[in-house]
Amino acid sequence: METANPIRSFKGRGTDWLCSRLVFPTGSEVVCASAGNFGQGLAWAGARRGLKVTVFAARTANQLKVSRMREFGADVRLEGADFADAKAAAQAHATLTGARFIEDGREPAIAEGAGTIGLELSRWPKPFDTLLVPIGDGALIAGIGTWAKARMPGTQVIGVCAAGAPAMALSWRAGRPVSTPRADTIADGIWVRNPVPEALDMLRPVVDDIVLVTDDSMLAAIRLLFFEAGLVVEPAGAAGLAALLEQRTRWRGSLVATPVCGGNLTREQIARWLAAD
Repeated sequence: METANPIRSFKGRGTDWLCSRLVFPTGSEVVCASAGNFGQGLAWAGARRGLKVTVFAARTANQLKVSRMREFGADVRLEGADFADAKAAAQAHATLTGARFIEDGREPAIAEGAGTIGLELSRWPKPFDTLLVPIGDGALIAGIGTWAKARMPGTQVIGVCAAGAPAMALSWRAGRPVSTPRADTIADGIWVRNPVPEALDMLRPVVDDIVLVTDDSMLAAIRLLFFEAGLVVEPAGAAGLAALLEQRTRWRGSLVATPVCGGNLTREQIARWLAAD
């Protein structure tokens, strides 16, 4: 469970570990692009260490995530129609100002921090047959997968992407970055159109397969988590459970784990997606 923390996602693990290793004078600026959860993590970690955090997000970004980034102290600037546009704006800002640009998926320390989930999973009394891990920019599965391959060599590490945003899956299979002209999914946390090459390098030795899940399956998963477990989870955070729902027979009889790794839903999304049938 990665939603019962100040930023309601796993992102604080990697951003806090990265910021603890950065050596900057107090007040130095770091900049990133984010759909919302990574920006919250960086804002939270940066504030603890006296860093100025600037986050670029798309004009269409989840407004709850935008407001929470600001509450954690980030200067949030809305630029462009989608995440790719926001990232370009963040890179341009860093070049102009000399701020340190931090990209989720590119920084090994972010994957190392996220990999502490793998450390915790390795303490389970029985070895897992499979880990189902959502893939956005790739830091989460890179970190968990690296730990799993070192400590749980018999465990398969399976990535989960949204069918409407398959760029990471296409890139992993091709062995090189493959961009898509657009991404179309409700799961903004795993919305990727232009994969980070360094992330793919980290994924190749630790990922056994990648599956795609539909928006309908992610909606079914968040409803199951809400009505059966009382948990409020965003679509990307429930992607692993969605894979189980779509391919029940593939993992029947296996011991499977998946991180529930994000719970930032707006009131409108809660009303629309979690209404009782």
